[in-house]
Amino acid sequence: MKKTLIAGLLLAAFASFAVQAQDADTSPANNGGWTGSGEFGFASATGNSRSENVNAKLGLSQENEQWKNNFFIDALRSKSQQTVVDTAGNTVEQFNTTANRYDGGASVGLKLDPRSYIVGAARYEHDDFGANLWQGIVSLGYGYIALKDERNELSFEIGPGYKRYRPADVDTVVGGVVVHQQQPTEGEIVARGLANYKYKLTENTAFEDTFLMEAGSKNTYLQNDAGLAVSMTTKLALKVGFQVRHNSDVLPGTKKTDTLTTTNLVYSF
Repeated sequence: MKKTLIAGLLLAAFASFAVQAQDADTSPANNGGWTGSGEFGFASATGNSRSENVNAKLGLSQENEQWKNNFFIDALRSKSQQTVVDTAGNTVEQFNTTANRYDGGASVGLKLDPRSYIVGAARYEHDDFGANLWQGIVSLGYGYIALKDERNELSFEIGPGYKRYRPADVDTVVGGVVVHQQQPTEGEIVARGLANYKYKLTENTAFEDTFLMEAGSKNTYLQNDAGLAVSMTTKLALKVGFQVRHNSDVLPGTKKTDTLTTTNLVYSF
């Protein structure tokens, strides 16, 4: 059911885009209000130490007189050289995966008037090294555009939702062997809140901050994404981003807060 609801919201967003974008040119004013951007960052080190890091993002958004929709896909993968002790007790160097996360989601908003809208949202995330191996949420709520002018845009969304997630596996030693113990899947009703602020500092510099809250009786998940983008051309920009992710309830040995700093090349379309 979770995957069906998420797929339905994604299809609804794309259907809205397809219907309004057909027979239209590429400018936002004439393609149903759709805009998009893709980000990519890569870093590699060799020599005395070895590491690789890649992150990518794809986002689509639409706003016109009837719709306020968003769609996104993110991915993060890192590898680094680590000193480990093998089963024979020898110290060896290994090039191991240290981060592997991908997530995606969509929100479909139907405007009631120029400022308020009803929004259905879905999000799914898989993280091999996070507090939860996977988590998925669907919600229905109310959105409000509190401020919108040439330089500022501030909007809020709030509403109830249902979330399912599976905490990360726990490693235990049984008979001298490390065994992964799978944790049971949890489910709960949550309150979803979203705040998004955009500020155009200059003609080629823009700041954006998005705060997400999924609050439940078992666990509260918070995420904040801040980014500063400097345009080099009408299509290309450099962006510095900082992400904070926090879970209020985690298993012993797992940190509650994760951070990620990125420097990406952005292509807007």
